[in-house]
Amino acid sequence: MQVEKLEKTLPSVIEKLEKLKVGDSLAAELSWCWVSFKNDNNPVGVIEKSQKAISLFKEIRETNSRAVSKKLIEDLEKSLN
Repeated sequence: MQVEKLEKTLPSVIEKLEKLKVGDSLAAELSWCWVSFKNDNNPVGVIEKSQKAISLFKEIRETNSRAVSKKLIEDLEKSLN
């Protein structure tokens, strides 16, 4: 996990989740997991919620390719590797 890249990418991911009003409380959960990670350095929650966001974004792109940018998905995937 590349913390610097994730730190730059996550605000956009959270904003997009909130804007699309999808994933129930995924945006809030991801935000909470990020703050928790910064405090305890345990990446499990951030990775899990980020992977859920990636899956959700890919599903949305199948029906509407303009709803979520390919770059946002790629950036999130790269930051997790």
